[in-house]
Amino acid sequence: MLEWAEEAGAAWQFLVLFLLAAAPWMDVSLVVPLGVAWGLSPVWVGVTAFAGNFLLILLLGLFFKQIDHWRQARRERKGIVGPTKRETRSKAIWEKYGIPGLALLAPIFVGTDIAAVLALTLGASKTRVVGWMTISLALWTIVFAAASVYGLSLFHAL
Repeated sequence: MLEWAEEAGAAWQFLVLFLLAAAPWMDVSLVVPLGVAWGLSPVWVGVTAFAGNFLLILLLGLFFKQIDHWRQARRERKGIVGPTKRETRSKAIWEKYGIPGLALLAPIFVGTDIAAVLALTLGASKTRVVGWMTISLALWTIVFAAASVYGLSLFHAL
């Protein structure tokens, strides 16, 4: 994939980063370092990753009822009873720190999408969930962009 990234134009690289960030299983903690490793501008990688992940959070907030019905039906088909390991971890953070804590810790422990779904499942308002997840996403995007730049420069210095 690195070969493709080196040969593709910047527009394609940013499109791929956006789509990866918008994917439910990806987070800025993976997408930002990937874009920086491709040699793209850390600022624009951060903006792109933020936009993709924000789109996912916004869609989760807007269509939560439909997504939750689909999720419950899928769990029943797969025979999943009870919460998953990530859901248990998210709920523990939720109970201890509320929405702000869950939002700020989510990118490290469970991912913003899972944290948003859990907060909405537990009855938090869509506005508060989207708001706190956006703040968290912005902060963590900056942290991961800076860490990626410094980490890559340190790696090249060795």
